Amino acid sequence: MATKISAEEYKKRMQKRKEIQEKRLAKMKGEKGLIIVHTGDGKGKTTAAIGMVIRSLGHGYKVAIIQFIKGAWEPAEKKVLQQWQGQLEFYAMGEGFTWETQDRERDIICANRAWEKAKSFIFNPDYRLILLDEINVALKLGYLNLEDVIITLKNKPANTHIILTGRGAKSELIEVADLVTEMKLIKHPFREQGIKAQPGIEY
Repeated sequence: MATKISAEEYKKRMQKRKEIQEKRLAKMKGEKGLIIVHTGDGKGKTTAAIGMVIRSLGHGYKVAIIQFIKGAWEPAEKKVLQQWQGQLEFYAMGEGFTWETQDRERDIICANRAWEKAKSFIFNPDYRLILLDEINVALKLGYLNLEDVIITLKNKPANTHIILTGRGAKSELIEVADLVTEMKLIKHPFREQGIKAQPGIEY
């Protein structure tokens, strides 16, 4: 049970907290293009990244989304984001889950084609945010050259933000990133109840 405090004491606490925050903010540096990694076994990696995409679009920034692995179906997020044509480029360049494609060489070709497309946006300073969706999976499976990815990230334009999603992010990628979030799986209806992926939730 929370301890009850007076309105005056609460106000003093919040004033002190505000002073601490203001001192902290005064020491902060200016803007910087971030390398952001969303990984882990839990759901929500792409969803969180799409939230950042929408924020960037709302600020009027140009954005590019390149989806690795995904692409065998038309993603719903692509449909809803079409209203930002001219400001957003969206490419779903995979051919589906590896257990569906069953062709490693073809998967490697698709992943590298997607990576070349990604680099064309990464090195274009007109684009403020680049989302590389499921690239962590492509790296984990050895479809892409990790060293090339790391070098590219280190040499991106100074103000460009890059988000890399997918489970199993490489330790080298985590090391070079500015912001890393791990989604932890607690419960999932597929495993717990045998409920298949549903539109609006998983896709």
